[in-house]
Amino acid sequence: MAILFQLLKTVAEKDDKSCALNHSNVINLGSSLSPSANHTSWLSPSGLFAFGFYQQGDGFLIGIWLIHQTEKTIIWTANRDDPPVSSNASLDLTRDGKLLLKIEQGVEKLIPQMLDPAPIVSAAMLDSGNFVLYGNDFSVIWESFDFPTDTILGGQNLSSGYKLVSSVPTSDQSSGRFFLQMQKDGN
Repeated sequence: MAILFQLLKTVAEKDDKSCALNHSNVINLGSSLSPSANHTSWLSPSGLFAFGFYQQGDGFLIGIWLIHQTEKTIIWTANRDDPPVSSNASLDLTRDGKLLLKIEQGVEKLIPQMLDPAPIVSAAMLDSGNFVLYGNDFSVIWESFDFPTDTILGGQNLSSGYKLVSSVPTSDQSSGRFFLQMQKDGN
């Protein structure tokens, strides 16, 4: 029974990641976001999740949030302990296959920071709440689900050695004092 469950789960996860290539939510090279523009986020097909800039104090952070009618519920934040950026920043999926945060004074930061960055050919915000980057063969080369911050969603795993770290208060997404870590032995 456990093998059947794992098989079904794997098929469902694969379908979720690959179905993004068949929808209008595919983010192509050359796409850009800015907190000062009308286009501040990329939505999932259902419009339930968004990836992009959200306000944090007087500045902006990059993250994923669940869209409610009255408020945003932040579920993931990139570089969560970095200071917020100004409204002049931009997030660019460059034509040479990088996801770059461009900050004032020409400072650029790779989002995500991968050890061996493979060229990105497209990206997608999925209905599962997972933001994915696709490589040359349209396989997933990076996904936000592999790097949780303080929230786990359905279909997401907390892998060995990774941890959930609380936020300071709900209005500040930087790392707090409490954490839950999956040990190397799976406990």
